[in-house]
Order: sequence, then structure tokens, then C-alpha cells
Amino acid sequence: MKSLLIEINEFSPTGSVEPQVPMSLHTSFRTGGRAEALVTAENESHLAQTLAVLHREQIPHLVLGSGSNVLIKDGGYRGVVIKLGSRFQEIETEGTQLTAGSATKISAAAKAAMEEGLSGLEFASGIPGSIGGGIFMNAGAYGSEVKEILVSATAMAKDGSRTYQLSGSDLELGYRRSAFQKSGDIILRGSFQLQPADKADIFARMKELLDRRNAKQPVQLPSAGSFFKRPEGYYAGKLIEDAGLKGLSVGGAQVSPLHAGFIVNNGEATTADILQLMRLIQNTVYDQFGVHLEPEVRILGED
Repeated sequence: MKSLLIEINEFSPTGSVEPQVPMSLHTSFRTGGRAEALVTAENESHLAQTLAVLHREQIPHLVLGSGSNVLIKDGGYRGVVIKLGSRFQEIETEGTQLTAGSATKISAAAKAAMEEGLSGLEFASGIPGSIGGGIFMNAGAYGSEVKEILVSATAMAKDGSRTYQLSGSDLELGYRRSAFQKSGDIILRGSFQLQPADKADIFARMKELLDRRNAKQPVQLPSAGSFFKRPEGYYAGKLIEDAGLKGLSVGGAQVSPLHAGFIVNNGEATTADILQLMRLIQNTVYDQFGVHLEPEVRILGED
């Protein structure tokens, strides 16, 4: 790994290659061991070169946006984590279409749309993730999903060999899934079709949804948002609450007393605490209701 990092460092901007980085600093859960290295890809050329080296050496790698839907185990990540730099945070508008880099915060894209008098991203304005993560998971809230407004996504092959564009209809977007989960390719940016509207009306709708989120969700504590996918015909949070698990703790991990669909880090949680609590929830809900809860959060790394 050392020689590989030296090679990557030779074509990387100063300071963009860091060895042995705690993933607790780069995930919203604030837990997780160290990655062998973290590379901040400053632009598409830098990303392609990095991916080519990792592919050649068959080194596992993970492209991380805001880290809001990822849980890294306490043993860390045996491979290279790639963070997308500032060039992947650019936002452009042309007419009623907004294009945002994959590292752009969804909330920032929603605010930019509002400033241009464009409506359609209000539902996502409180989602604590990036555009890339939103497309990867087909993020949704308040009855709307990314797939309803996504026109196209530009991506890079996982070996860095090419870039290409897919239309929204080609992305196989469904409930918390996309084609990228199978291909492993890296989302570079997404383009969204929005609608003209009054800025004041857009702002009012964003504020209404943000107020609802702040009142009903534990936004002040580290978490990954809704931990479990919604089982068909049910709501995960209601099942967990009906099972009597609201407020239950394992170590520093807790089922949020505010919203049972969230597992939160009360400040001292390890990933092992979170996973133990997850399994307890799954087993209890299955025993009581016969429903299997599947994590929405991506769980990666070594025990």
C-alpha cells in the first residue's frame, strides 16, 4: 500500500493523499475505524488516474460523498476511500434545468434552485446527503423521490477508463436503489428538471418541511437518517415503536426517543454498538410481527 500511495501522490495535488484516516471524521454516524488511505479527488482527471491505479492493483475502494448513509465498522476499511473535492460541488442552471456535482449537498442544490425561482427540490432540502448519494439511493422524503425530477446522470467507470451519461429512465431507479449499486461506477453529476415558481413560495415550502423534520427527527445527534428501509405495507419506525423499542440503548447507540426509525449516537457509540442494536431491533420486530427490517444504511469495513 505504501508504494501505491507514493504513486498516487505523484500525480495528486498537495495534501490530497492521507494515510490511516479515522472514518469517524468522515461519516455522519461519527463512528468507524481507520481507512488505509483517503484520497481527495480534486477533479475528474485526478479521479480517473486514481481509479486506474487502484483497479490495476486490485485495491478495494469506496467513493464517499457526505458519508450520511454509510456505517464503517470499528476495524476500519481495508482499502482506499475517495472523497470528491470542490470541483464536484459546482452547480449550474440552464433554463429550468439544474445540474449539480455529485459532492454537492442536496440542501445546497435546493437552495440554489430556490434562488433561481425553480421548484421541485423542496422535498429534499432537509436530506443530509450529497447529490451523488441521493441518486445512488434514489433518496426521497415527504412522498417525493429523486427519480421524479432526475433527467440524467453523468458517471465514470469504476476503473476510470471512461465517462458516460445515462438518462433517468436508464438508471433503474426504485425504492432506495439505482443501477449504480450494481455497476460500482462513480456518479459525477446529476441534472434535474424543475419548474418555475415564486421564490417566496419555494422558501415557504422549504421552511415548512425543515420545521417538520426538526420537530420530528433527532437532527441534533449523529445518525444516518432513517436506518431501515420501509417494508412493503408497513413503516419501520412504527413497527419498532410498537415493539416497545423506542429509547432502547446498547452502549452509546440508541433508538431515538423522538423517532423510532432512527438509531442515534449519543456521543460514545461504537459501530459495534450500532450493529448490535440493529440486530436486536431486527430480531424483536421479526419475532413480534414477522417482518424483516432491511438496513437502508450501507455497512462496510472490517469487524
